[in-house]
Parts: sequence; structure tokens; C-alpha cells
Amino acid sequence: MQLDPNGHPTSPRGFRAALHTCGIKVSGSPDLALLVSDRPSRWDAVFTTNAVAAAPVEFGRERLADGVPLRAILVNSGNANAVTGAQGLADARETAALLERSLEIPEGAALVSSTGVIGVPLPMDKIRHGVPAIAGLPVTDGGAAFARGIMTTDTRPKHASISVPHAGGMVTLGGCAKGAGMIHPRMATMLSYLTCDADVHPEVLGAAFRRCVESSYNRISVDGDTSTNDTCVLLANGAAGLPPILPGTTAADDFEQALRILTAHLSREIVRDGEGATTVVRLDVVGARDALQAELVARAVCNSPLVKTAIHGRDPNWGRILCAAGYAGAGVTPRSVDLSIQDVPVLVRGTPAVFDAPALSRAMRGEEVLIRLDLGQGTDTTTFWTCDFSAEYISINADYTT
Repeated sequence: MQLDPNGHPTSPRGFRAALHTCGIKVSGSPDLALLVSDRPSRWDAVFTTNAVAAAPVEFGRERLADGVPLRAILVNSGNANAVTGAQGLADARETAALLERSLEIPEGAALVSSTGVIGVPLPMDKIRHGVPAIAGLPVTDGGAAFARGIMTTDTRPKHASISVPHAGGMVTLGGCAKGAGMIHPRMATMLSYLTCDADVHPEVLGAAFRRCVESSYNRISVDGDTSTNDTCVLLANGAAGLPPILPGTTAADDFEQALRILTAHLSREIVRDGEGATTVVRLDVVGARDALQAELVARAVCNSPLVKTAIHGRDPNWGRILCAAGYAGAGVTPRSVDLSIQDVPVLVRGTPAVFDAPALSRAMRGEEVLIRLDLGQGTDTTTFWTCDFSAEYISINADYTT
């Protein structure tokens, strides 16, 4: 199996997508994106853990609990429909109902998502005109346009696909994601939509999906903020016409491996496109006594503004990394710690190593910086991805609504 970085959510069979402008964005850029499955799809989703959850997230949780097969997802950009009270939830429900009528699909078969500014009601007059218009537009090669349509501060769309041999044929998984800031998910990323044309048993679908989300979207951070709108959805429609993928089979393992490759790629593209980012950082935490310790340390280091600004300045200021590990509340023992940057040891068993700081600074000028932190307390490991902090990040977020 090999990833195709040019693939997208409509690379799998039986999916169509479209993009439309209905006037939500003041820039006049497209602001409605529609993904449609020609067949009922099994699906699963994970949402933000932020207690301040947007109306479409509340609505999405309702739909997931209902268990109705999914046929369509509509995403509006430019407005998050978050902190909009009872009216926001009513607007999400009305939008979904309007989409179901426009597409002539069963009640309960549509999902809606929103991304953009918080605290502003959805302009429902524009939505009511835009939904019927976009409903007539979906095409089989519209996945790349869909990926563009869900963007906000992203500088480029993020999409890919991967195909896997199965039962004498091929099944394809595709997907896209958006997100450049407010990325520190606990259950998903800003927005991501994954599709598959296999007939996947519900047990395989749910278990593989959640494990892959945990190892990808839950292992990235741009700025330490968890969005109100984080949503990740996986649909499987069986349009490949092949035998089902059942629990405990090699096919189930292959499906999960493909999904893992796809979600890993998309999550790293989010980090790579972080607001103002110039460098991607891979942090390997090893030698932890358990998974929780590894995660706590990794999150603390990846979210540290001091670490991230040092990375931006190509400054091998390893003390900032050790400091963050120490305040993570994970019981780090300084004397047992080894630390390297770009494979250059800077700390050995808690003692500063002799290294060529100017040379290491030059080695940090590439597109990716590797940090390896060995806690020396056990055998658990984790890998997180983050990016540097630049002046551009401050500019983007200081002027976001003004």
C-alpha cells in the first residue's frame, strides 16, 4: 500500500463533493463544502473535549448516538457557530434538514460542521440559499475542491488517499483535514473527513478509527489550544463491491494499517501548515515508566512557548526542554534523563554534554527538527509533532477578527 498525496475524499468509489460560495466569508471565497456518499455509509466520529463545544459538535454527537447511516456532510467555513446558544443548535438542525430535503436522502442521514469565528450567529438567510444550490453540484472528482472549501487560516489544502488489496480487488481510503491554529486536540483535530469504499464491519471500523485518531490527531500541537469545533469523521460505504472486512482477519489489519498511514500523513500536514510555522518538530519521548508519563511530558514540551520560540531561532537551548518536562507533573527524575537535538547529545544522565552549539544551530535550520528525550525510567514511548512559534503566528491571531 502506498499513499497518494494527490488523492482526496472522493478517491474512493461512491463519493462525490462540491464547493460553493454563499457569502459567509467577507472575502468572497468559497465557504460551503459538501461531501456526499451515493450509498448509506457506516460511520464513526470523534469530537472536541472542550467543555465549550460548538453547536455542530453537539448536533454531531446526537447524530452519532442515533446510529442512522450517513449520506452527506456539509461544512461551512468563516463562521464556527460556537457559543451561539439555543439558536445555534437550532440552526445546525435546520441546515441538516434542509440538506436532507435538497439531496432527497433520509432524515438523520446528514451531518454539519462549521469552522471560523466564535460567537457569531450563522447567517441563515445565506445558508438557506446556499444549501439547495450546492446540493446540485457534487461530482466524483470534487474531493480536492472540498478540501479547499473547509480551509480558514490554512495556507494550503491537506488531502491524500491510499489503496489496499482486498479479496482479489482494491479498496481505497481517502481524506482531508483543515487546521493551522488552535490545534491541541484530545479526541480529534480541527476538522478531518475520511472516506472508504470498503464494507467494513462496525467493530473493525470503530476500533481502528479510534486507535488511529489516538496515534495521529491526538499527537499533534500547534499552539496548545483545543478548538470548540474539533471533529473527525470516517465513512465506509461498501461501494467497492467486495466482501466485508471482518474482525480478526488480515483484511482488518490491512485496513487499520492503511488508515494509520493516512491519518498520520494528514495530521503532520496540519503541523507543517501551522500558523506562521517555519519548522516541524518531532519529539520522541522514550524510557517512560508508563504511557501516561510519556504523554504528559510530550504535551508539556510541545506546548511550551519557550521551546517553540527557541526552535524558531535555531537556538539549541536544551534547558527549556528539560524545564517543560519537569513541570509536566509526571515525576521526571533529572539525573536519569538523556536529551539529544538532531541526534546530537546535549544532556547525558542529567549532566550537560559538550557539543558545538553553532554547528547544532546550523543543523536546526532545516524543515524538521528531531528532539529525543529519554526519561530513563522504563520502556514506554510516544511521538508527538509540533512546530515553531514565529512573529507571524502572533500577527495572524492578533488580527483574526479585526
